[in-house]
Amino acid sequence: MRPSENPLDFGAEMFEGTNPFVEILPRRPAKPVFTDKAPAPIGPYSQAITTHGTLYCSGQIGLDPATQQLVDGDVAAQARRALENLSAVLEAGRSSLRLIVKTTIFLVDMNDFATVNAVYATFFPHLPPARTTVAVAALPLGARVEIEAIALTR
Repeated sequence: MRPSENPLDFGAEMFEGTNPFVEILPRRPAKPVFTDKAPAPIGPYSQAITTHGTLYCSGQIGLDPATQQLVDGDVAAQARRALENLSAVLEAGRSSLRLIVKTTIFLVDMNDFATVNAVYATFFPHLPPARTTVAVAALPLGARVEIEAIALTR
């Protein structure tokens, strides 16, 4: 497939005629990231997309990558597995937890905030990234927590 036919090619031509800064944008297509160390996507999306030195990670829930089933246990177990999955995707995309600049946490029940916060803090002991936490009506497969991230790449 030629780059111009790639639907994930966010090259400068995408902005022609609409953006005065088109001349300064380098041509770098977006590339999908996949690892079998994290659960396979359960829909039509990539585990992550990397472009222009940034990695955009899809939300991770507490699925065991080996079984594609939610881990046993409470919301803490799900949060821990979601962050382990996120870490695997980051590594596959030439990044790491230390290079995350922003996360978003989705909770089915805000009463789980403190529990998830305690688990989250163990993954970011020094310089935690910017973060938003929101309550949602439901998450895929009955999960109680989902975590997505934006990170820099090495």
